[in-house]
Amino acid sequence: MPTLVSSKDADVSDAKATAGKQPESRKPRGSTAEEMASGQREIAVSEFFAKNRHLLGFDNPRKALLTTVKEAVDNSLDACEEAGILPEITVEIGQKSETRFRVTIRDNGPGIVRRQIEHVFGRLLYGSKFHRLKMSRGQQGIGISAAGMYGLMTTGQPVVIVSKTGKQQPAHEVILKMDTSKNRADIVKETEHAEMDELFPQGHGTQVTIELEARYQKGRQSVDEYLEQTAIANPHACFAFIAPDATRLEFQRSVKELPPEAKEIKPHPRGIELGTLIQMIERTECRAIGSFLQEEFCRVSPSVTRAICDHAKVKNTTTIGRIGHAEAEAIFKAIQVVKIMAPPTDCLVPMGTKALLSGLLRGVRAEFFSASMRPADVYRGNPFQIEVGLAYGGELPKEEPARILRFANRVPLLYQQSACCSWKSVIDTNWRAYGLSQSRDSAPEGGLVVMIHMVSAWVPFTSESKEAIADYDEIRKEMKLALQEAGRKLGIYLKRRARMRHETDRRDIFERYIGEISKACEGITGTPAKKVFDALTRLAKTKTEQADQDLDDEGNVVEKKLEQDDNVVILAERIGAAEQAEAPTDLIPEVRPTKVSRPAAAKPKTPKRSTPPAAPAQTPTVPAPFRVKERKAPEGGLFEEGK
Repeated sequence: MPTLVSSKDADVSDAKATAGKQPESRKPRGSTAEEMASGQREIAVSEFFAKNRHLLGFDNPRKALLTTVKEAVDNSLDACEEAGILPEITVEIGQKSETRFRVTIRDNGPGIVRRQIEHVFGRLLYGSKFHRLKMSRGQQGIGISAAGMYGLMTTGQPVVIVSKTGKQQPAHEVILKMDTSKNRADIVKETEHAEMDELFPQGHGTQVTIELEARYQKGRQSVDEYLEQTAIANPHACFAFIAPDATRLEFQRSVKELPPEAKEIKPHPRGIELGTLIQMIERTECRAIGSFLQEEFCRVSPSVTRAICDHAKVKNTTTIGRIGHAEAEAIFKAIQVVKIMAPPTDCLVPMGTKALLSGLLRGVRAEFFSASMRPADVYRGNPFQIEVGLAYGGELPKEEPARILRFANRVPLLYQQSACCSWKSVIDTNWRAYGLSQSRDSAPEGGLVVMIHMVSAWVPFTSESKEAIADYDEIRKEMKLALQEAGRKLGIYLKRRARMRHETDRRDIFERYIGEISKACEGITGTPAKKVFDALTRLAKTKTEQADQDLDDEGNVVEKKLEQDDNVVILAERIGAAEQAEAPTDLIPEVRPTKVSRPAAAKPKTPKRSTPPAAPAQTPTVPAPFRVKERKAPEGGLFEEGK
């Protein structure tokens, strides 16, 4: 029979069996400092943006296509203007499959020297614009390289660049891929092609071709809209666009002169922080602190240098090596107290009110145009300037909210509208004071287009994709003042137009019965009807003379005519066009010569009488309700179709 063993005896035997064994060492939880250190390495900037491409504007296929075209066109415009060449840019989009497109951008710029091609197109954060204070479209040296990187990631195809720097120089074709782990470009193939000279009739230029996963769609926030608005902000440039369906659109230049060249300036002492000042002191080649302040900053004269040093209790002859953290902090605090002139503004090249109005006239079929430009101001030591243009009436839809066109350094901003300082300044403006309807925290309504342009040596964008302007108090203040200045002109026009219509209606009613009254007076008193008719006509004009006057925003008669303002354009043939035809949904109409007639003043119904009145002997011509400077409206829209 089997022997029964109690649980107590079993535990004792197990303890004796394990008594002679050593306990196993348990592995500590987690990694050691040495193991963690072995996994740490430097992250290339290209690796970071490859995983966070949404920061650069490559959120979705449709936006990726727009960003690619935008970055290439911006670089072409900057290169042409810096070389003193009127830009001629061709954008071609070819569709290879449902989701794959090939984008080709060609310009007539100065070209790129062979040794720089792989750096310009194959490295992020590489360029000539980041370290200089001068107005330009590009700032960071990321855009076109990021577009090539996105194309390589989505299709695996390299970037193809063709560059020609002179008539006697051959065209260089370079095919490259970006190595994101090293932020460097690997050359796949490079050749010289004499037959490619026909791509550049002027003997110089650059062409870049990128194949990428994308989606092409017309309408808002599209490549078409970007080129239309770019043509408005750059009237000196000529654009040609070939869409995937082989449709060719041309945007001809309306100005045959380049804008003035922006000059590079040195940083302003009020625009730096303490850490930046210490780094500049450590890197400078100047020997004394006084010479350092005068040579490294703008607007620092010898008298300003003495004032800063006296306030900081530092001699201006003190050598740089003796300036420690305490002395640097004292100098920094003195800079904030001492009166220093604002930075120079020759680093800015605004469009100007005439060019701004010219661009709006090309692209917007409105009846009233006004523009305003503010004096240059400063934020964080960086100079900036605000320009505003308004277009009202005509064929613009009256039931829709106003359309806001935002620009920064002549570049359209099509995304992140609600996060932009331009949008916030528009909704903060009281448009009801100028005769427009406006709901709370929204844009005005009533057939209006608002164009806001900011120029600066350094535009404070909210992200690397450069889609919205940061909301600085100084910038929003200047935007609101410019909007109010242009809005007052629109208010004058709307008040005058409403008053003139009222007075014209009164005159029209009176003139309807002058003829029969004159004839009746002749039958009763014997006075000639012609004499009575002339007297009553003069009386009608006297009583309704306000129909021929100009009123300000307070209803007072102004001496200066609105039409004599150089910053105002009124097109008589477009007045009331919205009532005659259905307004288009797009801002830019299709290219068809359109003849818009001027509507006559509305005539009220004749009241019923017991005896029908006799027909008047003479019916004078009803005077026009508006007296405006006649200017010929440009035919067609912003672009013309190519043959």
